[in-house]
This record gives sequence, C-alpha cells and structure tokens, in this order.
Amino acid sequence: MMNLLNFLGGGIRKTAGPGEGTASTTELAKFQAMAESWWDPEGPFKPLHRFNPVRIRYIRDHLAAHFGRDVTAARPFAGLSLLDIGCGGGLLAEPMARLGFAVTGIDALDKNVRVATLHAAGAGLAVTYRQATVERLAEESVVFDAVLNMEVVEHVADQTLFLATAADLVAPKGAMVVATLNRTAQSFLLAKIGAEYILRWLPAGTHDWRHFVRPSELAMTLRSII
Repeated sequence: MMNLLNFLGGGIRKTAGPGEGTASTTELAKFQAMAESWWDPEGPFKPLHRFNPVRIRYIRDHLAAHFGRDVTAARPFAGLSLLDIGCGGGLLAEPMARLGFAVTGIDALDKNVRVATLHAAGAGLAVTYRQATVERLAEESVVFDAVLNMEVVEHVADQTLFLATAADLVAPKGAMVVATLNRTAQSFLLAKIGAEYILRWLPAGTHDWRHFVRPSELAMTLRSII
C-alpha cells in the first residue's frame, strides 16, 4: 500500500512561477486541527508511529548506499544536509538529526513548526524548523544533499508542480526519497475506511483516496521533470 521511490538529483529547472503554489488550504486545515497530537503514539498519528521504524530503516539504508556511508557508524551522515518537506511535528526530522544529518524541516503550518521546535529542544537536538513551502525555498536557490518527501504529495493542490519544485531543492548527486499512498482497492479499504472509520486512528476525511498516487504515475511524473 505504501509506495516509496528514490529520485536522484541534478539538473531540474521547473519551479513555481509568480503567484503559483501547491499548498492546499483544505488539506492544511485538516492537519492544523491535529497538530498538538504529533507525538502521541495513541493519537491521530498512530499509523505514522507504527511504521516509522520501518521507513527510517529504509531511508537510512538507501541513503547510506547512495552516499557511500557506513550505517554502523554513530553518525553516518555527518557533513550532509537534509530537508524534510512537510515535517509535521518532526517524527522523521529528529531521527535523521540523530543519524548525523544537518536537518531542516519545513511545514506550511506554523503550529506544526512550533510543536516540532519545542520537541526537538526538549530532546537536545539541533534541527532547523521553518514555516515555509517548497516554492519559498526554491526562490532562495538553496539545495540539500537529501530531501525527504514523505506522505505529502497526496495532500497538495498540484502534484506535478510540487514534485518539480521539490526536485529543484536536491543538490547535484543528491537524492530525494518520495513516499505516498498507492491508489488501490486495498489502500481504500485500509487507509481510508479502516483507519478513519473502523479503527478511528485518523479523523474521518483525513485522506482523499482519489489523490493517492500509483507508483507508475509517480515515476512518470518524476521522469517528466528531469
């Protein structure tokens, strides 16, 4: 049901034009209501807490292979920068910081950024959090060795523009890891009906199954922006 792809950076030049943007006000409103619960393992983000260890290992192992780093080292990614797009409360940003990355987390919601900042400070971690969109960062011409684009693409207003702009933030020879929910009958039953209406892990209406992205569609979009 979960769909993860690696994308190698370099040479992308399709960014948002003046007045364009990908943040969806409807989707932002959903997460604004849940922002205080990011670090509650039994709260609305329970599914993320449950599979976070799996995706952290996936990210660690694939980025270690890409950058030629030893995962058994205490801080294998020291000296590399990482951007976490749609960082929420910092569930991925903090583990990445512990692995040695210089982490920047961005989120369109100020409330998420404040929650993440306070939690990182309490954990003694140096993570830079900003209320920003990918379009704003692209305007600053900044790039990162690694970019995490995890479970965001299904919530944006323009998926192609969002991915193209995110890709511009990947440094040459860098990498972007993209994850989104696959649009299948199984994901409808589990991620939508099961998680929202039966198990009630998420508030009803959190996901719109029509915005889920098949792996073939995601790969095609990424190829089109290179």
